[in-house]
Amino acid sequence: MTVVLQTARARVEILPALGGALGRFTWDGRDVTRPTPAGTGEVLDTGNFPLVPYCNRIRDGRFSFGGHAVRLKPNLGDHPHALHGQGWRAAWTVESASQTQAVLSFDHAPDEWPWAYRAEQRFTLDDDGLRLELSVTNTGGEAMPAGLGFHPYFPARPGERLRAGVTGVWMIDSDCLPTTHVAGAWRSDWAAGAPTAVSELIDNCYTGWDGAATLSAPGGASTTLTASPDCRWLHVYSPPGADFVCAEPVANRPDPFHGEDSGIVVLAPGEMAAVWMVISSN
Repeated sequence: MTVVLQTARARVEILPALGGALGRFTWDGRDVTRPTPAGTGEVLDTGNFPLVPYCNRIRDGRFSFGGHAVRLKPNLGDHPHALHGQGWRAAWTVESASQTQAVLSFDHAPDEWPWAYRAEQRFTLDDDGLRLELSVTNTGGEAMPAGLGFHPYFPARPGERLRAGVTGVWMIDSDCLPTTHVAGAWRSDWAAGAPTAVSELIDNCYTGWDGAATLSAPGGASTTLTASPDCRWLHVYSPPGADFVCAEPVANRPDPFHGEDSGIVVLAPGEMAAVWMVISSN
């Protein structure tokens, strides 16, 4: 099943069964996010998927919280660390859908993640662009840790450049886990605007983000990304030779259960956390 939102200038395709992902977003006929190949069953091929109830990697899938010794299985091939929570690997339920708005939900029962929660996504298409809202509510009886984010993929056109107001970056090890924090620019100066085409992998979390980023290429329209203040980090994923670049607004940094000021919040029973992102073409 595909849920379609449409205006005179834009079209959005949503894939509830495939991680509640964004299948396609076009504006004046241009693919603003990476189009999902027809028939794929892999959420990593889509244009965006939700990160809930945490973002990025948890080292070895292991941490302790509230008396629980949590052990999460790897969920990305042979990669040893658990990534992105449960929502992106699950089917979502369509709660409502109209011509310009859709609401999806995902209910998680305690398992290796020992807390119950309900996640919701709201997609709204209007003259300003596409707004995505993501929330998580603790539906269990004890406190739960949580972090939220988005994982959009953008087409990397010839000469594509990314400008984002960041002030520092986390270095990573061979498993893409953070090691040390470096202030200022490193390799690609996103704050000044830099090419997304790289010769060495970038899979880093950038700090001090001001909540805005712009992708542009010679002779083409620009894509603007803005996000809620809780998304204090921008994770950039740009593999060498890729035809896409990811600029991910996230409310927690990688390996969030090891180290201080990671962005993880604690939700009491019944409490909710929410973030938003707007993608527009101009």
